[in-house]
Amino acid sequence: MAAVSEPVLTRVSADPLPVEEALAFIADPGAGGTCVFIGTVRDRSDAGEVTGLHYEAWDDLATGRLGEIAQEMLDRWPLRRVAILHRTGDLAIGEASVVVACSAPHRAEAFEACRHGIERLKEDVPIWKKEGLVSGDARWVMGS
Repeated sequence: MAAVSEPVLTRVSADPLPVEEALAFIADPGAGGTCVFIGTVRDRSDAGEVTGLHYEAWDDLATGRLGEIAQEMLDRWPLRRVAILHRTGDLAIGEASVVVACSAPHRAEAFEACRHGIERLKEDVPIWKKEGLVSGDARWVMGS
C-alpha cells in the first residue's frame, strides 16, 4: 500500500524496494543535500548466523505512521521532500528492507532528518521482523 501526498511518499509492500523511485521522488531543484538510509538484511545478529528475515506489518496503520513520521521530519527541518518505504514478507541476505530518504537546502538538515526518520520508524511503526537462523530456529526481534 502506498500513500503519496506532496511532498511525501510512503509505502509498505511485499515488492522489492525501488530505491531509484525514492531518489527520483525526493529530487528537488531547491535541495542542496540529499540523504538516503537503506537498511539491508545482514548475515549475523546477536543470536548467530542469519539465513534471512521475515517482516509482517499492519499495513494500513504502518503506512499512516510512516506518513506521520514524514510530517514530523517536514515540521522539524526545512525539507523539500521525504520518502519512507518498508518491505514485508521474506527477505534474503543483502536485500533492502527499508528506505528513508529526504532532500533539504543544506546537508546538515538532510542528515539529521533522515536519522530521525529511521529512529522513529523503529520506535513506533507496527512492523515486526523474525530472524531465520542457520541453526533452524527462528526468533521475533523487537525494536530493531
